[in-house]
Amino acid sequence: MPTPAPLSSATYAERIRFIIELARRLHAYGTTAQRLEGAISAVAQKLRVECQPWTNPTGMILTFSDPQRPLGEADTTRVVRLPPGENDLYRLSETDRIAEEVLTGRLDIASALAAMNALDRPPGPRARAMQVFGFGLAAAAVAALLRLPWLDIGVAAFNGLAIGLLVQLSDFRPRLKEGLDAISATLAALVAVLVASFVAPLNQNTVIIASLIVLLPGLSLTNAVNELTSQHLVSGTARFAGAVTTVMQLAVGTLLGLYLAQLIGLEPQIRASRTQPAWMEWVALALAAYAFAVLFRADRRDYPKVMAAAAGGYLISRMGGLAFGSPAGVFLAALVMTAIGNAYARWWNRPGAIIRVPGIIMLVPGSASLRGLLSLIQQQDVNAGQEALLTVLNILLALVAGLLFGNLLLPSRRNL
Repeated sequence: MPTPAPLSSATYAERIRFIIELARRLHAYGTTAQRLEGAISAVAQKLRVECQPWTNPTGMILTFSDPQRPLGEADTTRVVRLPPGENDLYRLSETDRIAEEVLTGRLDIASALAAMNALDRPPGPRARAMQVFGFGLAAAAVAALLRLPWLDIGVAAFNGLAIGLLVQLSDFRPRLKEGLDAISATLAALVAVLVASFVAPLNQNTVIIASLIVLLPGLSLTNAVNELTSQHLVSGTARFAGAVTTVMQLAVGTLLGLYLAQLIGLEPQIRASRTQPAWMEWVALALAAYAFAVLFRADRRDYPKVMAAAAGGYLISRMGGLAFGSPAGVFLAALVMTAIGNAYARWWNRPGAIIRVPGIIMLVPGSASLRGLLSLIQQQDVNAGQEALLTVLNILLALVAGLLFGNLLLPSRRNL
């Protein structure tokens, strides 16, 4: 096996190319602005390249200079336009591993770029089927966590599977991707109304929200406020605007589905009931944790960690909420999961996101934001959605405070 070329033998252009490729991939795999910029700056320093990164949810600007040459002689600026990233824990972990091997001299830059490119192979039929299954399982699990009747859980699961199929189809139909959120919400609303009209009563809005749970931008809202508090104002503002737009698209699609049902004369039977026994929450929690491990595309060896983090965050929030109030429970869960994620990154030398992201996913305020907007529009009364929207604000503040204090409690030596 040939010995890797030392970093000192890599040309200035090769080092720049590696940093750009690393930045592009970290962005694509859902890294927030402050963590991405911190990681890129640290790597550039070790590669003896001066780099000033500037990132936002749809692109980045990277300015490089060679400290060994006169100022201005080797300056390079790259502008990279990218779609918003999606959480992919396996590829994030592999990219981080490749970068570590380059920095420790176990892998040369050419081999590292080849290894990164190997991550781009398109998902096969089994991987796509698992994603569809994850959509359906997550919707059913959330409905079960809310202790809805079996029919409601079944409708949510059906809608989740249908939405998962639409998401996979949108990979081949770019125009469908543009209106995916609204189309999915319309479909979920129509199915719920049809079942409530011809089969049996449903908890209509709750079923619709459970059906759309994977599309709700709760994590984006949390990341946006986190970026704002980290003084990444442009990125945080853009991410916040994108999350709000997604909520609006989902609300408009839901209301369109309800309006179409009304036009054709459907009269759904709506009820508010929670018929499941208490033990159902434990089963639903395990299923939800597994669903999010699938949806976050974690490596199979990381499934136990991801599931434990998702379940742990929810349980800490639940127990803390019962003892001290809901916002305090969310704060405590975010603090503990952030600290554990930092500890995992510090001592196991792997991305803390493997613990941190699933640890807060069941705390984020996506469902509350959609419920508040639906109440506001359906009843045409500002006061109707005020309570839910205030709940969103309380959850966001508690989450971000937990993330900040978790990083203070146990700082991480790694940005990811």
